[in-house]
Amino acid sequence: MRTPGPHDRVVVVGGGIAGLATALHLAPLPVTLIVAAPLGLQASTALAQGGIAAALGSNDNPSLHATDTLLAGAGLSEPSVAARVAAQAPSCIEWLIAQGALFDRTEPAGDLILGLEAAHSRRRIVHAGGDRTGQRVLDTLIRAAKLAPSVQILENRCVTDLALDEKGSVAGVFCSPCETGSTGEPILIASRAVILATGGVGGLFSYTTNPLSSAGGGLALAARANALLRDVEFVQFHPTAIAANLDPMPLATEALRGEGAILVNSRGERFMEDIPCAELAPRDVVARAIFAQITAGERVFLDTRQALGEGIYEKFPGVVALCRTAGLDPTLDRIPVRPAAHYHMGGIKVDDNGRSSVEGLWACGEIASTGLHGANRLASNSLLEALAYAQWIARDVKETASRTAMTQASSQPRPPLRSIQVMTMQEIRHLMDRQVGVVREAEGLKNAIHHLLAFRHSEAVSNLPDATLVGLLIATAAYMRQESRGAHQRLDYPAISPAVSSTEFTLDQALRMAAEINETLPTRRVA
Repeated sequence: MRTPGPHDRVVVVGGGIAGLATALHLAPLPVTLIVAAPLGLQASTALAQGGIAAALGSNDNPSLHATDTLLAGAGLSEPSVAARVAAQAPSCIEWLIAQGALFDRTEPAGDLILGLEAAHSRRRIVHAGGDRTGQRVLDTLIRAAKLAPSVQILENRCVTDLALDEKGSVAGVFCSPCETGSTGEPILIASRAVILATGGVGGLFSYTTNPLSSAGGGLALAARANALLRDVEFVQFHPTAIAANLDPMPLATEALRGEGAILVNSRGERFMEDIPCAELAPRDVVARAIFAQITAGERVFLDTRQALGEGIYEKFPGVVALCRTAGLDPTLDRIPVRPAAHYHMGGIKVDDNGRSSVEGLWACGEIASTGLHGANRLASNSLLEALAYAQWIARDVKETASRTAMTQASSQPRPPLRSIQVMTMQEIRHLMDRQVGVVREAEGLKNAIHHLLAFRHSEAVSNLPDATLVGLLIATAAYMRQESRGAHQRLDYPAISPAVSSTEFTLDQALRMAAEINETLPTRRVA
């Protein structure tokens, strides 16, 4: 490979596993890694307790892993993508080990310990530090990135817009300090490629396991650049967030149920017992069963006492620490739980190389819609997807001819929003949770669309604040999907449609649909 030149710079936005792995794989190309906080903070990766799915057991193989992925995806996962990612999983684990990741083994230097999670037909979940996999992997990649001579890290910087050239291609980013009240024009960082790895949308909901900063900012950037979006209505609600008045909510990993923990209501009834696969049913099934109990006035608890006893201290130290923070002892107490927004299956539509529909723009990790997860992500496939696509994106960027870096963008950053009446984040989260949450119906979705549109900027709907815009996109897509599939459950359309198709649109198309839906509403609506 030739020596990188001045026009080879690549911008990666996001400091979780997707952004860090992509930045490392891009070497020797010069990379500017932009993160909105000190590196390692506000990244969802650190909260991943479950682990990484990989077919490594003697009774397992990638085709079985792909089959489980397709079954969980409820008809919308693409078979070729599932097969490709599952086949890549063992090499992803090997790459992490080469970076210094220490996974749990039967003994020092022994076999990897493989865990079981919901909807997996085999034990194939690789862990590090018990239930601290995400944090251990994140720490490993941060160390590697800080040592990499090709990676420049810009912390506490927010990307305010993508820079477009005269052809509408992405050729850089506009970037500003993230501090509230910072002054000055955003600066342009020109690049041959931009990779968005900014995570999901959980922060848009009142109950979430995600950092509150994960509110769809990267999705808004791509939408305004006219990128094609896909299946944004599919938001996965993790069934067992710990209900202890913390925001975001701590997670009681699915692996607890893999080890035999059970779900009971206030009366001690094991309400999952007669459902196929019981507590290890797909996440959407478990989440809806728990939500039904809560709607009926019950509290729901995860009971680990008989299955794990004091063994929980060794196997799940992270969960124990979280319980203690909430004043609980899982060897004595049942853990109160409820569903919470956890993972976004939809996002920026990308191809097998992570390319979006806009020249110069790639996406990796939760922000991307690769075709892997479909309507319902299989447990522990998220970190795997990010690792696999990081390799493929880096290879594609390297093989793409460099362009002359812009000295001046043809597009300009959006002006700051004038002082207008806008929904607070608390209002948006409450609205999204009530009307676009675990269970949806037409009137509630119309109501959400109406209220999100009502607070538009006076000049252009597309200039809505990011959280309002992304909430509107999700609500609009959810209204358009008139069926129940995977994580998307409609009370007014309870059946799955025989016609399987994805929801795809650009920002302009979505806004036209939202306006048409809004026109069908009565004059007065109450949130």
